[in-house]
Amino acid sequence: MELLKQRILEQGQVLPGGIIKVGDFLNHMIDVRLADEIAREFVRRFAGKPISKVLTIEASGIAFGVLVALRLDVPLVFAKKQRGSNSGADTFYQARVHSYTKNIDYTMTVSKKYIMPEDHVLIVDDFLALGEAAQGMISLVDQAGAQLSGLGIVIEKAYQSGGQLLRAQGVKVESLARIQSVDNESITFVD
Repeated sequence: MELLKQRILEQGQVLPGGIIKVGDFLNHMIDVRLADEIAREFVRRFAGKPISKVLTIEASGIAFGVLVALRLDVPLVFAKKQRGSNSGADTFYQARVHSYTKNIDYTMTVSKKYIMPEDHVLIVDDFLALGEAAQGMISLVDQAGAQLSGLGIVIEKAYQSGGQLLRAQGVKVESLARIQSVDNESITFVD
């Protein structure tokens, strides 16, 4: 998606450790017109796939998940990184994951009443690096006995293993901007 790539080059920053900061337009302050174009592109790329729910993880994926779900006219479910103290573990699907960006482990949860065996789930997220969050969300879909329709990623760090591993597992991964490398504040895209 050329518009997204252009914005990454113009406003994205490369931080130590290969972290790509896009907070000025994507995941802190959101350019809603760009976000809407991103949603339209995901809907186009997954046209013809059965989708009854969109799943994302709090917090950065929610904006894109909402717009995709709105365009598909299906509910959005988001995995929480912390479960409330007023519910038992038996009422949630859970997956333990590691955050590459924050270097912490957490347990993502989704209520068992929000994803059912008859669902066809499209996962949407802002970044894909090592694939931990994606694998966690796929685990939630699997635990529910639902079908995975695919994975829509805004920015994929193709120089890390997440996308390759997911594709090798047969997951349909659609990334709108695939970054080949980052070097001294320079970003190079695949394709």
